[in-house]
Amino acid sequence: MVRPLLEVADVLSAHADAFFEARGGAMSSAKRRVVRKLVTCRSAALGGHIDQCDQCDYERISYNSCRNRHCPKCQAAARAEWLEAREADLLPVEYFHVVFTVPLGIAEIALQNKKAMYGILLRASAETLQKIAADPKHLGARVGVLSVLHTWGQNLMHHPHVHCVVPGGGISLEGDKWVPCRPGFFLPVKVLSKIFRGKFLAMTRRAFAQGELSFQGHLARLNDADAFDAHLQATYATDWVVYAKPPFGGAGQVLRYLARYTHRVAISNRRLVSLENGKVKFRWKDYAHGNRHRTMSLDAHEFIRRFLLHILPKGFMRIRHFGFLANACRTEQLRRCRKLLGCSRANVPVDIADNSSPDDQPRLCPSCRTGHLIRCDLPQPGLRLPKQPTVQPALIDTS
Repeated sequence: MVRPLLEVADVLSAHADAFFEARGGAMSSAKRRVVRKLVTCRSAALGGHIDQCDQCDYERISYNSCRNRHCPKCQAAARAEWLEAREADLLPVEYFHVVFTVPLGIAEIALQNKKAMYGILLRASAETLQKIAADPKHLGARVGVLSVLHTWGQNLMHHPHVHCVVPGGGISLEGDKWVPCRPGFFLPVKVLSKIFRGKFLAMTRRAFAQGELSFQGHLARLNDADAFDAHLQATYATDWVVYAKPPFGGAGQVLRYLARYTHRVAISNRRLVSLENGKVKFRWKDYAHGNRHRTMSLDAHEFIRRFLLHILPKGFMRIRHFGFLANACRTEQLRRCRKLLGCSRANVPVDIADNSSPDDQPRLCPSCRTGHLIRCDLPQPGLRLPKQPTVQPALIDTS
């Protein structure tokens, strides 16, 4: 795919300095560091190398990536490596996609306490699935869960939710057989919603009691225990939406889904339309009105503000595994699952989106078509590189 004409880095480069200046010291150093990395990604500031043709004067400059997980350009390599490992984990069973969301009153708390509340969201949703699945009235089995945290909606507003991918069945509580779920049906969403709400609020109250939550600005009143308890109590009257999407058509479809969701950032470069007169225009899908595709125009500072809402705490793991897919026991438990299913491993062709990088492109010179490109230089960061030639190969969009 050809690199988009407009990137998130272009918006940040043009307007981030003024954005930070307008807010003085209100922006954290962590967000400033992320912006610096995204702006310098694949530029001379990070260094790179030059490929030269051995038959003509053609040169191709390849700049280094920032490798930041919030960068739309730096997810392909990490995604490809991660997906290769997940392909080996797949079982020859039906897979289900369950999404857990929280009401606005909880999302407000999460925005000011990301590490604690996002962790609770991931744990509460996974524990809910495991609890209901283990109930003999439903499945009566120990299941595995792969969870992916997303914090955004299509309009870039804060909307924390968890996507869970779950094999359609599990190991019996006695450990002697595989218990399949009913075809096309995993677990009842109304029951999941009720248990999820209870677990989430119990974990949140515990975090508050242990001093893990704090509040500023319009939520400062929640530092009082009575006010905090009343705020949580009010959420019982609002929707805690849990919904199950139709089951995947097969293990290969699971991989294609994971390729789209696991290493996604708040907005891809492909969705950007224009940056003119201090306005950023981008495409979005309006789920509230029949999934209509629309175009939104935001002031550049508002666009940056929304983008920075989704910067995760340092070291926070947004992809997690639970149950028999937990990292500590996954290899052994998957071996048991396959034995109970009577198979060796899932036969899944890896057919996902192109995750190649410019370095993976054929080494044939795109100018003369006879020579080959040779890596001949490795400039240090900040070194002035020669101007790009007129003839260039298509660059890969990894957003």
